[in-house]
Parts: sequence; C-alpha cells; structure tokens
Amino acid sequence: MTTVRLGTGIGWRPEIADAVEAMPGIDWVEVVAENVCPGHPPASLLRLRERGVTVVPHGVSLGLGGAERPGEGRLTALAERATALGSPLVTEHIAFVRAGGPLTASPGIEAGHLLPVPRTRDALAVLCENVRIAQEALPVPLAVENIAALFSWPGEEMTEGQFLYELADRTGVRLLIDVANLHTNHVNRGEDPAKALGELPVEAIAYVHVAGGFERDGVWHDSHAHPVPRPVLDILTDLASRVSPPGVLLERDENFPPPAELERELVAIREAVEAGARARVASAPEPVREPAAAEPVAGAARERLALAQTAVLSSLVAGTPVPEGFDRTRMRVQARALAAKRADVVAKVAPELPEILGDGYRPAFLAYAQTRPMTGGYRHDALAFAEHLLRPGRVDSPRTRRALRDWHHDRSGPRPRAPRSTARLARATHRALLRR
Repeated sequence: MTTVRLGTGIGWRPEIADAVEAMPGIDWVEVVAENVCPGHPPASLLRLRERGVTVVPHGVSLGLGGAERPGEGRLTALAERATALGSPLVTEHIAFVRAGGPLTASPGIEAGHLLPVPRTRDALAVLCENVRIAQEALPVPLAVENIAALFSWPGEEMTEGQFLYELADRTGVRLLIDVANLHTNHVNRGEDPAKALGELPVEAIAYVHVAGGFERDGVWHDSHAHPVPRPVLDILTDLASRVSPPGVLLERDENFPPPAELERELVAIREAVEAGARARVASAPEPVREPAAAEPVAGAARERLALAQTAVLSSLVAGTPVPEGFDRTRMRVQARALAAKRADVVAKVAPELPEILGDGYRPAFLAYAQTRPMTGGYRHDALAFAEHLLRPGRVDSPRTRRALRDWHHDRSGPRPRAPRSTARLARATHRALLRR
C-alpha cells in the first residue's frame, strides 16, 4: 500500500473555517465525517480543495470495536463522504459507541462518545473482522485511531502497542496514532507512551493527531479545547525519532483561540517533528506486510463481547451497577463525562432548548440523562428530552411549557411547519426568554 504524504494539517471546524483558509503552510485538513453532507460540502472545504488542500473525513460513529458488525448505512455514508471530498483515505476509531441489541436480547443504547474496547483475544478477533468489512465497503484505504480512556478493562491480555500491532498485522489497516491519547492513557492508566511506540508497527502509520487537554483530580481529560502541553509534544518527538510521520494534524474542537495562537501551536508541532527527525537513526523503515489470512470469528466471541460491553455501557448511562473488576471512581468520572458531552451536543443540535429553558437547561438535562440512556441519535435524544419535560409536573411555567410544546411539535413532524407556525414558535420562545 502506497503511503500518502500529507504534511502539516489542522482539524477543520465551521467556527475556524475562515482562519484555516488564511493560515500559511496548511497542507491538509480533517473534517468530522458525520458533519458533512456529501451533496453540499461547506463552501470553505470546496475552496480549500480547489487550492490543492487534501481533505480527509474522520468518522466518529461507526463503532468498529463494538460487538455488532458495522452497519451498512453508516459504511455507505462514510464512503459517500470520501468520494465527495476526493479523499485519499478515511479514518475511524478503535472504540465502541453502542451496545445492547440482538446479540444480548436487550434494547440498544448509545454512548454518545468513544469508549475503549478490552484488549482481549475476543475483542481483537471481532475488531479485525469489523475492520475487514469496512475495508471492503470503502472506496479508499482505512486508518484507525487509538482513543483516550478514562478507565481500564479488567483481565486485559495485551498492551496497547501489542493490540495495535496485531490489528495492523492481521488486516493491513493503517494506523492513526494520537499522541495526545497516549499521554491520556499514561496519566489515567499508568501506561508508558515510549513502550507503546516501541511495540507499534510504525511503518503502518497513516498520520498523527496532536491535541490538548487538562488534568483534574489526577484524571487527564482529552478535551480538544486547551493548548497542546509539552508532554504531548515530547511524545510526538519520540514518535518522529522512530519514523517520519506521513502527516501530523492539530485537533481543536472547542474554546477556539485567536488564529495567531493556533498558528503558534502548528509551529511548535513542526519543531517537535523536526527534533525527532534529527534524532532518528538513519535506516529504511520496514515494509508494510501483507495482512494475514482472515480468521473466522466465532459467534460466541461476539456474544461474550456484546454482554460485557452492554454491562459497561449500561452502568455508565443508565445507572446500573458497575461490573465487577472496574474502578468505580473512574467509572463515575466517565459517566459524568458522557452526560456532559451529551448535554453539550444536544444543545448544539437543538439550540432552542437552552434558549427556552435558560439556566435550567443543563441541570434538567443531566438529571434526565442519569437514568434515560440515549437509544438513537442526538436529534432523537433532544426530542425525547422535550417529551420528558412536557409530562405533568416537570415544568412549572406555562409560557415555558407552551414554547417547549411548540418546539417539539415543530421538530417531531416529517417536515418543517408552515411559516406562520414557525413565527408562533419564535414568539413563544421570545416570551419564555422575557420572563427571565
């Protein structure tokens, strides 16, 4: 497989689209795949493409590490985005994002975020088969990313490096190595980033992610909303001392600083890579080997993984007991993080809800989320939250109830309401805001 040389890039987000277009030295950008409509890509991305800037779609919802096989619809959607953007590859995560369903004879539930898979033989076998299914469905090569984790699975059989090596060896998949996530796992799980890099098949690296975060009460949160810290840059230098990374990308999802600050971070990233290159031993990289022959996955392995993942996810989002062997404190931290993420995304998907509820939105949503797991996408979650609030006794203010009812009626229909109805919704929302 030919390695695509990408260079230095930045994660494209609508909030910084103009700044990204004006930045010097940007060779490529990465866009969250689920946020792009294949038939109508953002004009900013089209302008970048016309200038010769490579655009790579980065998926977050495929759930390759889950017990179920990847859904045909999600694979088709990812393929369509790769084609629409003229991308040389697509990327996803080594994570599970949903559980339950037919394998467990229980309702399906969504995490709303990326959760770590156990580093076991069962999980590896399922992941390899899921990756092969995705590779066959996609029009361009696939690369998969190591994720940050707030908790560890008991009884793991491999280190992260060994797990990734086996995955690449068996499937031929490329690796997207996130050095910020290696730092996260160092703080949260006591794992040595240098050891992980030493065990990786570095010749299989497609590109590298760099991002910031913060530490609170001994737990590192991979926020993508803070400056890149020195320890993350040091891991990048270590990686670059072992292999020349085909591409390096700065991720920033929230709390966007001025463009000049982002440009300074890109300069620091380039300097870290150059420092690694100076230390690199002059030797040719090992060739990427052909993937090993596919091994059939026993249905029992998927069922065992499904039951384990369902128990974990249910404890995180539905208040069921934490499975034996897990760190209860870390699981509580993860549960709070998932609920906060869910509240933030629902507020973006349905910005009228925080406007209608004001300061009461966040506490009301967090209380709702404690025992009501997400069973569909975020749009469905927003509607279900509104339905919950519209039950008797949930909202005292008649005006707020009326605005909420109008919003729900407008959003739950098959098509937008007539302009007159939309105007009534706007007036009701405005009245609800005036009372504050």
